Amino acid sequence: MRAHVLIRLKPAILDPQGKAVYNSLRQLGYHEVNSVRIGKLVDLEIDGENMENVSKRVHELSDKLLANPLMETFDIEFEDDDNSR
Repeated sequence: MRAHVLIRLKPAILDPQGKAVYNSLRQLGYHEVNSVRIGKLVDLEIDGENMENVSKRVHELSDKLLANPLMETFDIEFEDDDNSR
């Protein structure tokens, strides 16, 4: 099974990388862009047949290691290996 963990900064946290990309886009003429926030995507391949247990483990590892709960939020999407081929 695969899990995709999308990690984003909380709205109240400043995003200097996003601001730099935003400024560059404006300089390149992309004035329709109103805001840029940078996040990260972590793809995991994980063993398990019980979706409830797999989900619990991925939430746990995301909260303990992948995301900083003080500054970031995360969303998880699961993909069955059979559907990815």
